[in-house]
Amino acid sequence: MSSLFSKTISLGKQLKISDQDFAQLRDFIYSQSGIYIADNRKYLLENRLVSRLKELNLKTFSEYHYYLQYDPGRKRELNRLFEVITTNETSFYRNPPQLKVFQDYVLKDILDGLRKSRSKRLRIWSAGCSTGEEPYTIAIILHEVLRTELRSWDIKITANDLSEAVLATARRGYYSEYALRTTPKEIIGRYFEKEDKQYKLKSEVKRLVSFGQINLSDRLQLKRVERSQIVFCRNVIIYFDDDMKKSVINAFYDNLLPGGNLLIGHSESLHNISRTFKPKHYPGAIVYTKEG
Repeated sequence: MSSLFSKTISLGKQLKISDQDFAQLRDFIYSQSGIYIADNRKYLLENRLVSRLKELNLKTFSEYHYYLQYDPGRKRELNRLFEVITTNETSFYRNPPQLKVFQDYVLKDILDGLRKSRSKRLRIWSAGCSTGEEPYTIAIILHEVLRTELRSWDIKITANDLSEAVLATARRGYYSEYALRTTPKEIIGRYFEKEDKQYKLKSEVKRLVSFGQINLSDRLQLKRVERSQIVFCRNVIIYFDDDMKKSVINAFYDNLLPGGNLLIGHSESLHNISRTFKPKHYPGAIVYTKEG
Protein backbone atom coordinates (compact mmCIF):
# COMPACT_ATOMS: atom_id res chain seq x y z
CA MET A 1 0.00 0.00 0.00
CA SER A 2 2.34 2.68 -1.18
CA SER A 3 -0.01 5.59 -1.97
CA LEU A 4 -3.56 6.33 -0.95
CA PHE A 5 -5.97 8.16 -3.23
CA SER A 6 -3.25 8.97 -5.78
CA LYS A 7 -5.69 8.61 -8.65
CA THR A 8 -9.26 9.81 -9.03
CA ILE A 9 -12.23 8.40 -10.85
CA SER A 10 -13.78 10.83 -13.28
CA LEU A 11 -17.27 9.34 -13.21
CA GLY A 12 -20.51 10.80 -11.97
CA LYS A 13 -19.51 14.36 -11.29
CA GLN A 14 -23.12 15.00 -10.30
CA LEU A 15 -22.77 12.82 -7.20
CA LYS A 16 -21.52 14.88 -4.29
CA ILE A 17 -20.74 13.72 -0.78
CA SER A 18 -22.12 15.83 2.06
CA ASP A 19 -20.04 16.61 5.12
CA GLN A 20 -22.26 14.31 7.18
CA ASP A 21 -21.94 11.39 4.72
CA PHE A 22 -18.19 11.92 4.52
CA ALA A 23 -17.89 11.81 8.31
CA GLN A 24 -19.98 8.63 8.49
CA LEU A 25 -18.04 6.85 5.75
CA ARG A 26 -14.69 8.02 7.10
CA ASP A 27 -15.57 6.70 10.57
CA PHE A 28 -16.81 3.43 9.08
CA ILE A 29 -13.62 2.94 7.03
CA TYR A 30 -11.52 3.73 10.09
CA SER A 31 -13.43 1.25 12.25
CA GLN A 32 -13.06 -1.47 9.61
CA SER A 33 -9.45 -0.94 8.54
CA GLY A 34 -7.67 1.62 10.71
CA ILE A 35 -7.13 3.79 7.63
CA TYR A 36 -7.74 7.43 8.49
CA ILE A 37 -8.97 9.81 5.80
CA ALA A 38 -8.28 13.47 6.56
CA ASP A 39 -10.78 16.26 5.87
CA ASN A 40 -8.75 17.47 2.90
CA ARG A 41 -9.24 14.06 1.24
CA LYS A 42 -13.00 14.39 1.06
CA TYR A 43 -13.24 14.99 -2.68
CA LEU A 44 -10.88 12.08 -3.37
CA LEU A 45 -13.02 9.71 -1.31
CA GLU A 46 -16.02 11.00 -3.25
CA ASN A 47 -14.35 10.33 -6.61
CA ARG A 48 -13.17 6.88 -5.54
CA LEU A 49 -16.59 5.71 -4.35
CA VAL A 50 -18.68 6.98 -7.26
CA SER A 51 -17.96 3.79 -9.22
CA ARG A 52 -19.23 1.65 -6.34
CA LEU A 53 -22.49 3.61 -6.12
CA LYS A 54 -23.02 3.25 -9.87
CA GLU A 55 -22.33 -0.49 -9.85
CA LEU A 56 -24.73 -1.07 -6.94
CA ASN A 57 -27.34 1.29 -8.44
CA LEU A 58 -27.34 3.50 -5.35
CA LYS A 59 -28.28 7.15 -5.57
CA THR A 60 -26.53 8.66 -2.54
CA PHE A 61 -23.49 8.11 -0.35
CA SER A 62 -25.88 7.71 2.58
CA GLU A 63 -27.43 4.72 0.82
CA TYR A 64 -23.95 3.27 0.30
CA HIS A 65 -23.16 3.66 4.00
CA TYR A 66 -26.39 1.83 4.83
CA TYR A 67 -25.53 -0.90 2.30
CA LEU A 68 -22.13 -1.46 3.92
CA GLN A 69 -23.78 -1.99 7.29
CA TYR A 70 -26.91 -3.99 6.54
CA ASP A 71 -27.08 -5.45 3.02
CA PRO A 72 -26.60 -9.24 2.67
CA GLY A 73 -23.77 -8.47 0.21
CA ARG A 74 -21.96 -6.17 2.65
CA LYS A 75 -19.02 -8.52 3.28
CA ARG A 76 -18.23 -8.77 -0.43
CA GLU A 77 -18.67 -5.04 -0.83
CA LEU A 78 -16.32 -4.37 2.06
CA ASN A 79 -13.56 -6.09 0.07
CA ARG A 80 -14.39 -3.90 -2.94
CA LEU A 81 -14.31 -0.82 -0.70
CA PHE A 82 -10.81 -1.76 0.51
CA GLU A 83 -9.71 -2.11 -3.11
CA VAL A 84 -10.87 1.33 -4.21
CA ILE A 85 -9.59 3.29 -1.20
CA THR A 86 -6.07 1.89 -1.46
CA THR A 87 -3.62 2.05 -4.34
CA ASN A 88 -1.15 -0.80 -4.45
CA GLU A 89 1.81 0.55 -6.33
CA THR A 90 4.98 -1.40 -5.65
CA SER A 91 7.79 -3.24 -7.37
CA PHE A 92 10.36 -5.98 -6.87
CA TYR A 93 13.55 -4.85 -5.13
CA ARG A 94 11.96 -1.59 -4.05
CA ASN A 95 14.31 0.66 -2.05
CA PRO A 96 17.59 -1.19 -2.82
CA PRO A 97 19.64 0.50 -0.01
CA GLN A 98 17.25 -0.85 2.62
CA LEU A 99 17.23 -4.31 1.03
CA LYS A 100 21.04 -4.31 0.99
CA VAL A 101 21.03 -3.59 4.73
CA PHE A 102 18.48 -6.37 5.20
CA GLN A 103 20.61 -8.85 3.24
CA ASP A 104 24.08 -7.89 4.50
CA TYR A 105 23.31 -7.17 8.16
CA VAL A 106 19.83 -8.13 9.40
CA LEU A 107 19.46 -11.44 7.62
CA LYS A 108 23.11 -12.40 8.10
CA ASP A 109 22.91 -11.82 11.87
CA ILE A 110 19.64 -13.77 12.19
CA LEU A 111 20.94 -16.71 10.14
CA ASP A 112 24.24 -16.79 12.04
CA GLY A 113 22.36 -16.78 15.35
CA LEU A 114 20.09 -19.60 14.25
CA ARG A 115 23.02 -21.69 13.07
CA LYS A 116 24.76 -21.22 16.44
CA SER A 117 21.63 -22.35 18.27
CA ARG A 118 21.36 -25.32 15.90
CA SER A 119 18.01 -24.14 14.65
CA LYS A 120 17.10 -23.64 11.01
CA ARG A 121 13.58 -22.33 11.52
CA LEU A 122 13.11 -18.85 10.05
CA ARG A 123 9.86 -16.90 10.08
CA ILE A 124 9.38 -13.55 8.32
CA TRP A 125 6.18 -11.49 8.24
CA SER A 126 5.35 -9.14 5.35
CA ALA A 127 2.44 -7.04 6.65
CA GLY A 128 0.78 -5.05 3.87
CA CYS A 129 2.25 -7.18 1.08
CA SER A 130 0.14 -5.74 -1.76
CA THR A 131 0.48 -7.79 -4.98
CA GLY A 132 3.37 -9.84 -3.61
CA GLU A 133 6.47 -8.03 -4.82
CA GLU A 134 7.85 -7.47 -1.32
CA PRO A 135 7.54 -11.02 0.11
CA TYR A 136 8.71 -12.53 -3.17
CA THR A 137 11.74 -10.21 -3.15
CA ILE A 138 12.52 -11.45 0.37
CA ALA A 139 12.19 -15.05 -0.86
CA ILE A 140 14.56 -14.34 -3.76
CA ILE A 141 17.11 -12.80 -1.38
CA LEU A 142 16.91 -15.94 0.77
CA HIS A 143 17.63 -18.04 -2.31
CA GLU A 144 20.56 -15.80 -3.18
CA VAL A 145 22.03 -15.95 0.33
CA LEU A 146 21.45 -19.60 1.20
CA ARG A 147 21.77 -21.16 -2.27
CA THR A 148 21.79 -24.97 -1.98
CA GLU A 149 21.70 -24.73 1.83
CA LEU A 150 18.14 -23.42 1.61
CA ARG A 151 16.79 -26.97 1.21
CA SER A 152 17.84 -27.80 4.78
CA TRP A 153 16.00 -24.80 6.28
CA ASP A 154 12.43 -24.52 7.54
CA ILE A 155 11.45 -21.13 6.11
CA LYS A 156 8.06 -19.45 5.90
CA ILE A 157 7.25 -15.90 4.82
CA THR A 158 3.75 -14.90 5.97
CA ALA A 159 2.37 -12.25 3.61
CA ASN A 160 -0.82 -10.37 4.45
CA ASP A 161 -2.90 -7.59 3.00
CA LEU A 162 -6.32 -6.03 3.50
CA SER A 163 -7.42 -6.58 -0.11
CA GLU A 164 -8.34 -10.03 -1.42
CA ALA A 165 -7.93 -8.76 -4.98
CA VAL A 166 -4.23 -7.98 -4.57
CA LEU A 167 -3.70 -11.28 -2.76
CA ALA A 168 -5.21 -13.16 -5.71
CA THR A 169 -2.72 -11.40 -8.01
CA ALA A 170 0.13 -12.25 -5.65
CA ARG A 171 -0.77 -15.94 -5.55
CA ARG A 172 -0.74 -16.13 -9.36
CA GLY A 173 2.84 -14.88 -9.52
CA TYR A 174 2.67 -13.22 -12.95
CA TYR A 175 4.17 -9.74 -13.28
CA SER A 176 4.66 -7.01 -15.86
CA GLU A 177 7.98 -5.57 -16.91
CA TYR A 178 7.04 -2.45 -14.96
CA ALA A 179 6.84 -4.44 -11.70
CA LEU A 180 10.44 -5.53 -12.36
CA ARG A 181 11.73 -2.04 -13.15
CA THR A 182 13.99 -1.93 -10.07
CA THR A 183 15.10 -5.57 -10.27
CA PRO A 184 18.65 -6.53 -11.29
CA LYS A 185 18.68 -8.20 -14.72
CA GLU A 186 20.50 -11.29 -13.44
CA ILE A 187 17.79 -11.79 -10.80
CA ILE A 188 15.09 -11.66 -13.48
CA GLY A 189 17.00 -14.25 -15.48
CA ARG A 190 17.34 -16.62 -12.52
CA TYR A 191 13.90 -16.43 -10.96
CA PHE A 192 11.42 -15.53 -13.73
CA GLU A 193 10.25 -17.13 -16.96
CA LYS A 194 9.05 -14.88 -19.79
CA GLU A 195 5.55 -15.71 -21.03
CA ASP A 196 4.36 -13.36 -23.77
CA LYS A 197 4.53 -9.90 -22.19
CA GLN A 198 4.55 -11.15 -18.61
CA TYR A 199 7.09 -12.69 -16.28
CA LYS A 200 6.17 -15.83 -14.36
CA LEU A 201 7.81 -16.28 -10.97
CA LYS A 202 9.42 -19.68 -10.50
CA SER A 203 7.76 -22.13 -8.12
CA GLU A 204 10.80 -22.47 -5.84
CA VAL A 205 10.35 -18.81 -4.89
CA LYS A 206 6.57 -18.98 -4.53
CA ARG A 207 6.65 -21.95 -2.18
CA LEU A 208 8.39 -19.93 0.54
CA VAL A 209 5.47 -17.47 0.79
CA SER A 210 2.04 -18.00 2.35
CA PHE A 211 -0.60 -15.34 1.55
CA GLY A 212 -3.68 -14.45 3.58
CA GLN A 213 -6.04 -11.56 4.21
CA ILE A 214 -5.50 -9.62 7.42
CA ASN A 215 -6.86 -6.42 8.87
CA LEU A 216 -4.18 -4.61 10.85
CA SER A 217 -6.88 -3.02 13.04
CA ASP A 218 -7.97 -6.47 14.25
CA ARG A 219 -5.81 -7.41 17.25
CA LEU A 220 -7.07 -10.99 17.31
CA GLN A 221 -6.01 -11.54 13.70
CA LEU A 222 -2.57 -10.10 14.45
CA LYS A 223 -2.12 -12.37 17.45
CA ARG A 224 -2.70 -15.42 15.27
CA VAL A 225 0.31 -14.67 13.05
CA GLU A 226 3.20 -17.02 13.77
CA ARG A 227 5.97 -15.34 15.76
CA SER A 228 8.74 -13.99 13.57
CA GLN A 229 12.40 -13.06 13.58
CA ILE A 230 11.79 -10.29 11.02
CA VAL A 231 8.76 -8.11 10.25
CA PHE A 232 8.43 -5.97 7.11
CA CYS A 233 5.72 -3.29 7.15
CA ARG A 234 6.77 -0.72 4.58
CA ASN A 235 4.67 2.23 3.42
CA VAL A 236 1.61 1.20 5.42
CA ILE A 237 1.54 2.98 8.77
CA ILE A 238 1.65 6.41 7.09
CA TYR A 239 -2.08 5.90 6.42
CA PHE A 240 -2.93 5.43 10.09
CA ASP A 241 -3.52 7.97 12.83
CA ASP A 242 -1.27 7.90 15.92
CA ASP A 243 -3.51 5.59 17.96
CA MET A 244 -3.66 3.05 15.15
CA LYS A 245 0.09 3.34 14.54
CA LYS A 246 0.81 2.61 18.20
CA SER A 247 -1.55 -0.36 18.20
CA VAL A 248 0.01 -1.91 15.08
CA ILE A 249 3.61 -1.29 16.17
CA ASN A 250 2.86 -2.85 19.56
CA ALA A 251 1.44 -5.89 17.77
CA PHE A 252 4.65 -6.20 15.74
CA TYR A 253 6.69 -5.95 18.93
CA ASP A 254 4.65 -8.74 20.51
CA ASN A 255 4.99 -10.88 17.40
CA LEU A 256 8.76 -10.54 17.13
CA LEU A 257 11.00 -13.00 18.92
CA PRO A 258 13.72 -11.52 21.18
CA GLY A 259 16.43 -10.00 18.98
CA GLY A 260 14.00 -9.70 16.08
CA ASN A 261 13.90 -6.78 13.65
CA LEU A 262 11.23 -4.49 12.21
CA LEU A 263 11.72 -2.76 8.85
CA ILE A 264 9.36 0.08 7.87
CA GLY A 265 9.24 2.42 4.88
CA HIS A 266 12.08 4.88 4.35
CA SER A 267 9.67 7.81 4.75
CA GLU A 268 8.20 6.38 7.96
CA SER A 269 9.47 6.66 11.53
CA LEU A 270 8.66 5.30 14.97
CA HIS A 271 9.50 8.69 16.52
CA ASN A 272 6.73 9.54 19.03
CA ILE A 273 5.08 6.20 18.20
CA SER A 274 7.10 3.65 20.15
CA ARG A 275 10.11 3.57 22.45
CA THR A 276 10.13 -0.19 22.86
CA PHE A 277 12.34 -0.76 19.81
CA LYS A 278 16.01 0.14 19.63
CA PRO A 279 16.79 1.91 16.32
CA LYS A 280 19.97 0.79 14.57
CA HIS A 281 21.32 3.15 11.93
CA TYR A 282 22.90 1.78 8.75
CA PRO A 283 23.85 3.53 5.50
CA GLY A 284 20.50 4.15 3.79
CA ALA A 285 18.25 2.50 6.38
CA ILE A 286 17.11 2.33 10.00
CA VAL A 287 16.29 -1.07 11.48
CA TYR A 288 14.22 -1.35 14.66
CA THR A 289 15.32 -4.16 16.99
CA LYS A 290 13.48 -5.89 19.82
CA GLU A 291 16.11 -6.36 22.46
CA GLY A 292 16.06 -9.40 24.68
